[in-house]
Amino acid sequence: MKYDLITSRTNPKIKQVRALQNHKEREVSHLFVVEGIRHVGDAVAANADLAFICYAPDLLISDFALNLIHQQTQRGVPCYPVSADVFESVASREGPQGILAVVRQPETALTDLSPTNFGWGVALVAPQDPGNVGTTLRTINAVGASGLLLLESGTDAYHPTAIRASMGASFWHPIVQTSFAEFAAWAHQHSYHIVGTSAHGSVDYRTVTHYPKPLILLMGSERDGLSAEQIAICHQLVRLPMVGQVSSLNLSVATGVMLYAMFEKLGS
Repeated sequence: MKYDLITSRTNPKIKQVRALQNHKEREVSHLFVVEGIRHVGDAVAANADLAFICYAPDLLISDFALNLIHQQTQRGVPCYPVSADVFESVASREGPQGILAVVRQPETALTDLSPTNFGWGVALVAPQDPGNVGTTLRTINAVGASGLLLLESGTDAYHPTAIRASMGASFWHPIVQTSFAEFAAWAHQHSYHIVGTSAHGSVDYRTVTHYPKPLILLMGSERDGLSAEQIAICHQLVRLPMVGQVSSLNLSVATGVMLYAMFEKLGS
C-alpha cells in the first residue's frame, strides 16, 4: 500500500516516534525506535517485528535501503514517506540517513529461559549507562553467549543509545529485565554456575582454568559493584588486576574482558 507524504510534525505517526524517545513510553507501549540504514537492515535481517517504517525520499539515496522499503512494503509493513524537515525533527542525530523503524519489543520472560536455550550469559545489576548495555550485548554476540539479564535495571536495553551501541546484537539475543531475587531463585533452580567480579575477589581471573556451563557472569553496578547479598550467590568471585592509578574499569570493558576469558575456558 502506498501512503501520502507526511508533511506535518503533528502527524500521529511522527508524534509516536517522538514520544518513543521517552523511557516511560517505551515501557508502556513495548515499542522502540531503530534509526539508520544499517540498524534498520539489522532489524529486518533478524526478523524483528516491525510496526512501521518512516523514510524521507529526499534524504534516502541508498539502493539497499530503497530495496529494503520495497521488500517490507511487499510483506505488509506500513512504510510512510516523510518530508525531509519532518524526518529531521524526530531524528536522533544531525545529518540523518532518512530511514527509521518502530519495532515491537520481544516479550521474553525469565521463565522462558533455561540451560537448554540460555547456556551462558551476562547479568548486569542496575546498569545506568545505556551505552554500556548496548556494548555488552555486542560482546555477547561476538563470543556466542546466549543473552542478557538486567537486574533491578536503572535503564533499558531499548534506549536509542543502547540500540546503536549494540550494532544489531539487540535483535539476536534474549534480553530480560527482572529483580535480583527472581534471578537468584531462577539460577538456583537451574543450577547455574555464577561468577562475580569484585576488587575484593581472592582469585585473579587469569588463573581460572575452567568455567562450567550453565554459566552466568554477574556484574555489579557501575557505582557500587556487587553487594554482600549478590556476592553470596556467586560460586566464584574473581578480580581483574589493576596496576595503574584508576580504581576500576568501565562496566562494558570489564564485562568484555571476562566474557573473552570465559569463552576461552568454557566447559560443557
